[in-house]
Amino acid sequence: MADKANKEVAEKAAKVKVEEVATEVVAEVSAEAVEAAAVVEEAATPQKPERELSLKESNPDKFLTDFNWHNYEEGIDPIDDGKLDEFEQLVKDNFVDTIDNEVVQGEVVFLSDRDAIIDINAKSEGVISLNEFRYNPDLKVGDKVEVLIDVREDSTGQLILSHRKARTIMAWDRVNKAHDEATIVNGFVKCRTKGGMIVDVFGIEAFLPGSQIDVKPIRDYDVYVGKTMEFKVVKINHEFKNVVVSHKALIEADIEEQKKEIIGQLEKGQVLEGVVKNITSYGVFVDLGGVDGLVHITDLSWSRINHPNEIVELDQKLNVVILDFDEDKTRIQLGLKQLSAHPWEALGDELKIGDKVKGKVVVIADYGAFIEVTEGVEGLIHVSEMSWSTHLRSAQDFVNVGDEVEAQILTLDREERKMSLGIKQLTPDPWTDITTKYPVGSLHKGIVRNFTNFGVFVELEEGIDGLIYISDLSWTKKIKHPSEFTNVGDTLEVKVLELDVSGRKLSLGHKQTEENPWDKYEAEFAVGTKHTASIDEVVDKGAVINFNEDISAFVPKRHLEKEDGTDVKKGEEAEFQIIEFNKEFKKVVASHMSIHKEEEAKIVKQAAVKAKQQADESKPTLGDANSALQALKDKMDGK
Repeated sequence: MADKANKEVAEKAAKVKVEEVATEVVAEVSAEAVEAAAVVEEAATPQKPERELSLKESNPDKFLTDFNWHNYEEGIDPIDDGKLDEFEQLVKDNFVDTIDNEVVQGEVVFLSDRDAIIDINAKSEGVISLNEFRYNPDLKVGDKVEVLIDVREDSTGQLILSHRKARTIMAWDRVNKAHDEATIVNGFVKCRTKGGMIVDVFGIEAFLPGSQIDVKPIRDYDVYVGKTMEFKVVKINHEFKNVVVSHKALIEADIEEQKKEIIGQLEKGQVLEGVVKNITSYGVFVDLGGVDGLVHITDLSWSRINHPNEIVELDQKLNVVILDFDEDKTRIQLGLKQLSAHPWEALGDELKIGDKVKGKVVVIADYGAFIEVTEGVEGLIHVSEMSWSTHLRSAQDFVNVGDEVEAQILTLDREERKMSLGIKQLTPDPWTDITTKYPVGSLHKGIVRNFTNFGVFVELEEGIDGLIYISDLSWTKKIKHPSEFTNVGDTLEVKVLELDVSGRKLSLGHKQTEENPWDKYEAEFAVGTKHTASIDEVVDKGAVINFNEDISAFVPKRHLEKEDGTDVKKGEEAEFQIIEFNKEFKKVVASHMSIHKEEEAKIVKQAAVKAKQQADESKPTLGDANSALQALKDKMDGK
């Protein structure tokens, strides 16, 4: 402060001295000029003898010989060279040349609401609008600023300066120097633009990309507008006069030092404080002070969650534990739930197998549903434990995510932390009184639930399913697949054929609910009987005729011959005689030729007698019938 005060005193003294010298020089110039004029006038005018001459008047010739007529004509009186040199030196040392368009340094001597008064050691102070100092809101009296003389004197004689023009002239040199030397510069954030911000650096509008503002993602760019911040010049395009700056680069330099220090101290199991930096669908990135770690979604909570934002939020401070990291310690796995005890450890000892529990469905799979009994403790209800029905369905048929359900504990393994539950156990087992509700021979109605290649599963009630073999669907139709006879969801009348309580198997029949039409057809279409019909289909070995909806007969090719030697054609009506009828295998054979050939007729008649005898001799008992039926079923079951 003392040096500054001495300097100001010296400068003021120099100004005073310059003014004194200038005054003295002007006075001497005026006096000399007057005297020289007087000498000239006296030389031209006759002198009066009585007047006393001065020393200069005593030798006018010499005075006129030495007089500088050029200076007199130009209006310049002779001045002492020493004083003139002294005056020029003082002007050189204390005043700037206001003619040259050079950038000079001035000092702020006064600040008003609108202007700044700048002293540049000229004859008068200059004025600069405060708008040119918006980048520097802390401008104060005594600050040194660079200015360019804009107008030497305005209409009021005022010196007009420009700080903006001075900055522009010097800006590119400073920007290039800052870029080359990697120095830190101050910049004023003017406004927001697409992809970043516009920053005033040395009077040049530089671009600050959004990714270079900070090391963490920026959600509100507007908070930076109007702020003065430190930046690093990272890129210059001289062709297009573009400048790119970065604030992030300054932060990264500090963070890198912190990062090295933190990484060197990392240990598994260590608990650190961090800040939530980013949230994704698979986990949360936590800033540990320059080092990022990932908390996977499965390590956020002991309970199942759909998204990490259910547990944490951006910029939240939290403690995490280091679970693992790679050799370079660049990929760090963190955990949050590990800081609290596992819920299984807090599970009460009073909970045991057979107890009823309530919980919420959190996950559904094809094989079952997971129920959260308490926070972090889950049990699996397998689809087979959802219903007494032996016909398995998908778990979605019984429960939905979010449902509150009650179940019974079937297994409980505290060491493995596994629990299996059941819903069907809460209702009575329908098979306990199956023999009373569904005795053999009883008739019922059921719903078709599923097909197999060998039959149809019919549900009589929840938990009671029975199987209808494909052979027990119809007396007359030859069915290759159950879908040809019925559809899933249809209601069928059934008869209980067999009941296996221990094996939980129920054998049903549909055709048994109706009378077997082949019993009455046995007499109607006996061997030797004659019927009129038309050929419905011609095949390689003969033809097929349909007597009604149930009875179809095959006519061998040679039996199609008519009396004139030609064959019966498709669609042609003729009389046919039954030459074979087999109720067991539902086989009927007919002939047209036997009608008009005695020999064939005789053969047919003999065949009829023989068939009757065989039928009488081999008439089965009830036990034989049951054995034959069981043998047929075993054959169809592949036994």
